[in-house]
Amino acid sequence: YISLTMDSVGVLNDLAGGVEVEVLHDFKGIDDTLVKGEKVILRGEHALTYIRTRAGLEDSTNATRMKRQQQYVNALHSKLKYCIENDNDFIVNTSLEMAEYIVSDRSVTQLQDLMEKFNNYEFTGILNIDGEAKVGEEFLEFYPDENALKKLVIDTFYLPQE
Repeated sequence: YISLTMDSVGVLNDLAGGVEVEVLHDFKGIDDTLVKGEKVILRGEHALTYIRTRAGLEDSTNATRMKRQQQYVNALHSKLKYCIENDNDFIVNTSLEMAEYIVSDRSVTQLQDLMEKFNNYEFTGILNIDGEAKVGEEFLEFYPDENALKKLVIDTFYLPQE
């Protein structure tokens, strides 16, 4: 397994040279540089603000935040692929810079091998579970569509039997 701490977001973002996104929601009063519809290059903690903030936004649901996170992950993936393809030292340098933010059961060599394979994987996007959000007694709760959830699990983890 490999896990990155939240503190790593800004570091990895900057190692990739910043990540460009079109701002999906207005952050007025939170970060006035994040204006809905404008394209910005996120740098450092700015990236973390963009993907993490909920409180204070017009729509503060987790579903809205997750849309920004998906947008960011897609853009970061493209940027990392570009960096790997255009800088022979990117993987080694990034591995060294990110070491303190990584939690894993893999060795450094195994992690570097994994990063080299990263460029050959086809990124098919992030899967979402259909369902609806309802206000519970204390929190906004998500209720998945059971049939859609079963279909997603079968389509994702099983191959048809011949």
